[in-house]
Amino acid sequence: MSLLSIDFLETIFNKEKESTLSGKWIRYNDIKELFQKYEDTFKVTQLGTSEQETPIYKLKIGAGEKKILLWSQMHGNESTGTKALFDLFNCFLNSTEIEIKFILETCTLLFIPMLNPDGAEVYTRVNGNNIDLNRDAVDRKAKESKLLRGILEAFNPLFCFNLHDQRTIFNVEHTKNPATISFLAPSEEETRALTTGRKETMNVIVAMNEMLQNAIPNYVGRYTDEFYPTATGDNFQKLGYNTILIESGHYPEDYIREDSRKYTFFSIFQGIYHIAKTTNFSSYKDYFKIPNNDKIFYDVIHRFPNSKQNVGYQFKDEIIDNKLISKLIKIEENSLNGKIGHHEIVFES
Repeated sequence: MSLLSIDFLETIFNKEKESTLSGKWIRYNDIKELFQKYEDTFKVTQLGTSEQETPIYKLKIGAGEKKILLWSQMHGNESTGTKALFDLFNCFLNSTEIEIKFILETCTLLFIPMLNPDGAEVYTRVNGNNIDLNRDAVDRKAKESKLLRGILEAFNPLFCFNLHDQRTIFNVEHTKNPATISFLAPSEEETRALTTGRKETMNVIVAMNEMLQNAIPNYVGRYTDEFYPTATGDNFQKLGYNTILIESGHYPEDYIREDSRKYTFFSIFQGIYHIAKTTNFSSYKDYFKIPNNDKIFYDVIHRFPNSKQNVGYQFKDEIIDNKLISKLIKIEENSLNGKIGHHEIVFES
C-alpha cells in the first residue's frame, strides 16, 4: 500500500492552502472569483444552476483512465470538504511534485465543489426548495440532484468521493477522542452485504485511515452503514459507482473546522493517490478495524457536585445580521453519566 508521508502532506498543505477561504460559512460568492485562476490548468465549466438560479460549476483535470468524481456541500452548511478541495486545486495548479504528476497521468478528476449554493447562502442543510439532496437520490425532485446524477452517468467514474461534515457529538468508540474524520463504504441494501463494489470502496478507505493514524491516531471513526434507501451514497454504490463517504468532524478546540480541513485534505489526497497507484482493490478486511462512531459528547457540560441535574449544551449555528453566530442550547439535564463535554464547567457546592 502506497502511503503518503505526513511530512509531505503537511508541507504541501501549508504551501497551497487557499487563504481566501476560512471558517464554516462558505458561500458561492466566496468561491466564484477563484474559478478564474484555474481556467488555464483545469477545464472549468458551468454544470447548471440551482433551484434559485445560482451557477454550479465543475472542474476537470487529468488525462488518465481512472475516473474519479468528487463533490462537496450537497448540504449547504457542511463546507469543510469545499475548503479542502480548493486547497487541492492549488496543488494541481502550482505544485510539481512527482505524486501530483502521477495522479494527473493516471487519473481524470472531476470536481463539483459546491453542489448546493442556495443552502450554502443561508447556511442550511436543504436546498432552495427545502429538499435534502442527500435524501433525493431516488425521486430526484431537485435540480441539483438531477445535475449530479447526470454527471455521474455521463462521466462513469471508477470511484466517487462524497464530502460531508458531521456533528461535534461523535467520538471514536472506546475512546474519549472526537471523531475528527469518519469514513463509510455505503451499504447497497438492507442486509449490508459485502459486494465487490463495497469491498473496493473499503480498500481505499483502509489506505486513508492508515495514513491518518500516522497524523491523528485514534481520532478516526467509521460511520454507521445502516442502509438509507433514498441516500446518495447508498444509491450510487448500488448502481455500481464506488462511493467513499468522508465525514469531517470536530478536532479539539477546532470549532471553525480548520484542523479538520487539513485532515480532510490529507484524506482526499491519499485516497486519490491510492486509487492512482493501485491495480487490485480486493483487500478490505482492515476496514473493520476502524472503530465505530459513538455519541458521548456535548459541547459544554455544567456539572454540579452530588447532583443528578448536570446540564448538557450544544452549539446551534444561526445567521444573524449576516454573521454566523453559535448559540448554546440546553439539550439534556440529568446525571449525564458516560457523557463528556468538549468544555466542562464544574460548580462548587
